[in-house]
Amino acid sequence: MATRGPVPIEVSLGTAPGKVPSRMSAPLSVLIPTLHVGAGILPTLAALAASMDEGLIREVILADGGSADDIAAIADATGARLVVSPPGRGVQLAAAARVAQGEWLLVLHADTVPAAGWIPALRHHVLRHPGMAGYFRLAFDATGPWPPVVAGWANLRARVFGLPYGDQGLLIPRALYDRVGGYPEIALMEDVVIARRLSGALRAIPARVVTSAARYERDGWLRRGLRNWATLLRFALGTGPDTLARSYGRERRG
Repeated sequence: MATRGPVPIEVSLGTAPGKVPSRMSAPLSVLIPTLHVGAGILPTLAALAASMDEGLIREVILADGGSADDIAAIADATGARLVVSPPGRGVQLAAAARVAQGEWLLVLHADTVPAAGWIPALRHHVLRHPGMAGYFRLAFDATGPWPPVVAGWANLRARVFGLPYGDQGLLIPRALYDRVGGYPEIALMEDVVIARRLSGALRAIPARVVTSAARYERDGWLRRGLRNWATLLRFALGTGPDTLARSYGRERRG
C-alpha cells in the first residue's frame, strides 16, 4: 500500500542512518522484502525495535523492489538499511542476503509481526540447533472461523511437508544458506524453492508470527486459499515463476 504525504515515524532500530550497526557481535540480519508497503511496515519494525536490546539483531535490511512510496524515508528514520533491486521477492531477498553481515538470516514479510516470546525461542534455536533453519507458527490479525483454519493448515503443511511459506518467517544459518544456493532470483514461489532446498534441515520454532489478513479479507478467505493452492499446483506441474507472477498480478488487478 503506497502512502500519501509524510509518514509519522516513531520507530528506532538503534542504528544511525547509513552507518554500520554498533552491535557487531549480534548474529542476526533481518531481511524484509518491500514493494509499495508504505507505513504498513511500521508494526513489523516496531516489534524488531523493541527487541534490539536483546543482543541478537545486528541489522535490519529492507530489500526494496522499486517502491513509489516513503520506504527510503522510513529506512532513514528508523535506522534500517535499504537495498534496492529489480522487483520480485526472490530477486530482492538474494540482493539483501549478499550484503547481510550476520551469521544468521531472518526473513520476514513486511506485514508479518513477531509475537511475544519470539526472542527467547529464536535464541534457543540458535544455540541448540546451529546447523538448522527454522520457521514460526503462523497466526492472522483477524477473528472469526476462517483465520485459525487457514493458519492451522499452513502450520500443518510446514510440519508435515516441510513447506513453510514466507509469511511464517524463515531463520537460516548463513553457512547453510550459502551451501544450498540461497534464494532463487525469481518473481514468485521463492519461499517454496528455498524450503525445498532446505529439506531435512528445517525445524519449527515454538513461537508465533502474526501476519496481516488484509489480502484474505479483500479476496475472500476461501477464494484466496484456493488460489494459493492452484498456484502451488501449477508450479509443481512446471509453470514458470514469471508466468505465475503475471497471472497473480492480473488476478489482483481484477
